[in-house]
Amino acid sequence: MIKVLASSNIRRLGFAAILAFLCAIAFSSYNLVKSPSQAVSTSQLVVSVLSDPKTFNYALSSESPNVFGYIYEGLVSENGLTGTVEPALAESWQVAQDQRRITFTLRQELKWSDGQPLTVDDVVFTYNNIYFNPEIPTIIRDSLTLNDQGELPTVRKLNQRQVEFSVPQPFAPLLRSATLAILPRHSLRNSITKTDATGKPKFLTTWGTDTEPNQIIGNGAYRLTHYSTSERVIFERNPYYWRDSMPYIEEIVWQIVESTDTSLIQFRSGSLDVVGISPDYFSLLKREEERGNFTIYQGGSAPGTSFIAFNLNQGRRNGKSLVDPIKSRWFNTVDFRQAVAYAIDRQKINNNIFRGLGELQNSPISVQSPYYLSPEAGLKVYQYNRDRAKELLLNAGFSYNDQGQLQDGEGNRVRFTLMTNAGNKIREAIGAQIKQDLSQIGIQVDFTPMAFNTLLDKLNNTIDWECYLLGFTGGIEPHDGANVWLPNGSSHRFNQPAKPGQPPIEGRTISDWEAEIGRLYLEGVQELDEAKRKAIYAETQQITQAYLPFIYLVNPLSMAAVRDRVQEVKFSALGGVFWNIYELKLAAEDT
Repeated sequence: MIKVLASSNIRRLGFAAILAFLCAIAFSSYNLVKSPSQAVSTSQLVVSVLSDPKTFNYALSSESPNVFGYIYEGLVSENGLTGTVEPALAESWQVAQDQRRITFTLRQELKWSDGQPLTVDDVVFTYNNIYFNPEIPTIIRDSLTLNDQGELPTVRKLNQRQVEFSVPQPFAPLLRSATLAILPRHSLRNSITKTDATGKPKFLTTWGTDTEPNQIIGNGAYRLTHYSTSERVIFERNPYYWRDSMPYIEEIVWQIVESTDTSLIQFRSGSLDVVGISPDYFSLLKREEERGNFTIYQGGSAPGTSFIAFNLNQGRRNGKSLVDPIKSRWFNTVDFRQAVAYAIDRQKINNNIFRGLGELQNSPISVQSPYYLSPEAGLKVYQYNRDRAKELLLNAGFSYNDQGQLQDGEGNRVRFTLMTNAGNKIREAIGAQIKQDLSQIGIQVDFTPMAFNTLLDKLNNTIDWECYLLGFTGGIEPHDGANVWLPNGSSHRFNQPAKPGQPPIEGRTISDWEAEIGRLYLEGVQELDEAKRKAIYAETQQITQAYLPFIYLVNPLSMAAVRDRVQEVKFSALGGVFWNIYELKLAAEDT
């Protein structure tokens, strides 16, 4: 599954989804939230983030960063350096010769963070009763869909320690599907079987951010202990974690800050030990690297995407068009979207905003994935060309008035609102440049940064938006993007379907190219021959670049500054600083 990024560089599953590339990441001195007497004996790590958590319910989460990489693990995990699958809650697995069955063997004496046993029954419950439950609107189900009939894998208990995943047809990411978090049956079973006054499962309102943190039961390296809105989230070491004597750091604090600038100030003042480096901070921190006793790590292009997208939904809700019909006609004109792509000077964005520390992006698939198609291999790109942009617009029936303003064939001024999340300085700067670039072809852009949770509500629920600037997480497996690319996927935001429990959308239209991308994603997931599978995903990338449901921008280099007292760091673009959080140690400080 692919999630929305609050900051520019966060990858998907496991702990790296939470900590890899947060806008600002930091260790604090011990007196941040502890009394002086407590401070002496408690090692503490503080991570700064730009927004409050939206939910404590893993299955209902669709954004990143989120708390779940601290508190949950799956049967297997991904190595942050290599991307290979490694044992986690399962100590081993066996793949059948036809590759349609995998038997996982759980570790002995696993426990939840409340001390209750973690068993095969929890695994079966998690998949069959939550992830596969059609009454629960989770983005996870899209990444587990086998075909256009909506079939899902079968998960069944074999004995007290073994569970079998099986599929009726080839499903290439079957093993990686076991990276999903295992959830506690003893805590959540009643919320699945019981309904509220409207007939919906109580699970849909279970474990919101108003829940007492100590009621959230997990199996990861840490467990929730405290949450203060707009201030901090605190985690403590899980005493029942399956890795003996790990993690070594006793406490993690999410410090919620108003901007990335705040974190930089704290890092430079010496109160923080780690900070994710955005390009505008690199030169400053590089000059201070030696005397500041920290090391700057660089891992190449960050996984994930950065883009703008237009609302292509032509549907109506309660008799009212989701998008102004006049603007909808513009947005649904391919020449219009291509003209916008040509008019955005991405190299200027890289040079001026990213300080040259980024790479132009043209594909929805991360460069770390073996399925990535590069421009050198034939992927279509949109190099900055203002004349070509104007030519496309004129050919599509647009024209210019005496003031050089673009208008459609009916004389309507071309103007739309572009929204992004406030506090992300890089995105705010990109939005300002896009506004300037498009003014050069006569388009007026009303750029509107807003709170991240407000933006998500517009994207996910009200569908009250015209154009947005954001990013998606990325990784190795392309089918993790099924929630974005299947026409009825839960994150198919450029033409969002109604979600379970929402008012229906009438008249929603699916384009031929849109349906073809979805078909190819399902074909690709059923193909086990690697060469053929690469060819299928190459075709999807060509279609996305031809029709531009997303106009891709610039991907930053993955960088972080880490004080030298932080030990066992194994940095990579794929995993970031903290993918191996359970191994990290803090060196003793001089007194």
